[in-house]
Amino acid sequence: MAVTIKDVSARCGLSVSTVSKAFNDYSDISAKTRELVHRTAREIGYYPNAIARTLKTNRSYNLGVLFNDERQSGLNHAFFSSLLNAFKRESGRQGYDITFINHHMACTGMTYLEHCRYRNVDGVCIACVDFRIPEVLELGASDIPCVTVDHVYAGRSAVVSDNEQGMRHLTQRAIALGHRRIAMISGDPSMVTDSRVNGFLSAMRQAGLPIPEGHLVKSLYDSPTAAREATMSLLTRQARPSCIFLPDDHCCLGALQAAQELGLRVPEDLSIAGYDGIEIGQYIRPRLTTIRQDTEAMGTEAARMLVGRVEDSAFPFRVMQVPVALVPGESLGCVPALFA
Repeated sequence: MAVTIKDVSARCGLSVSTVSKAFNDYSDISAKTRELVHRTAREIGYYPNAIARTLKTNRSYNLGVLFNDERQSGLNHAFFSSLLNAFKRESGRQGYDITFINHHMACTGMTYLEHCRYRNVDGVCIACVDFRIPEVLELGASDIPCVTVDHVYAGRSAVVSDNEQGMRHLTQRAIALGHRRIAMISGDPSMVTDSRVNGFLSAMRQAGLPIPEGHLVKSLYDSPTAAREATMSLLTRQARPSCIFLPDDHCCLGALQAAQELGLRVPEDLSIAGYDGIEIGQYIRPRLTTIRQDTEAMGTEAARMLVGRVEDSAFPFRVMQVPVALVPGESLGCVPALFA
């Protein structure tokens, strides 16, 4: 026989209405009583009915996650899968489930906003999308609480990595190792890309170093194939760079392949560096020099901000900038004698 709220009431020695209030976080229930009710419910295997809880609190305890990169890498995307895992863990700790928000679900033609309303999510985390497209802008401007990752909308909370400072540190590291002809392969157009390019340009200007024409190349994130092509275009120039920065650690695989095909050793003949600090980069040989982003802090803080806004409409909007760290490796070495 299923355990009911009356069983919890009897075991606790409290009225059914008091137990119900404890489950629904009413302010007139003490923390001691709330803890007793929840502990007793766990002991006897009682779980409040989700539909009933929704009717009483006007919340579904369900958060949406909009995660839809152009190459459909989904949870295979090492950086965002780590971030979303932290988001999911913190959401669960605060009593919320998550639902992925799909594009045109089951060919129904639903927009992102319509899908959020269809799933009755309390709020949504927007990450790894083109923040400029109309459907995303519509969702960001709606009355649904939201938090964005690595993008800032006016009047919305956001968690952003310090991309500009990260690229500045990486560039300064290469300069300190004697590199002067440094190229950067940037990713898809975005606020992240703009920040990283600004960090690169700032460090080069500060060092009084010119950027030769063609040494700032546009490419794609999370695409070793595109990175190989971009790297090949740089390495076959008459005045090739001694050091190349890639959009992310995954793209370094394409750069390493291009170097190998041209008979160049890394880092003896060419230095490369990635970005993100994903685990696999530390198992590649040569071990990658990279900028590690704190995905744990980013995902956790995004969940806290979103839940805070869901549970309190007066919860302040804020933008949290998460520090990054340089991870020295073997792929970024001293400038070859050819370039000294």
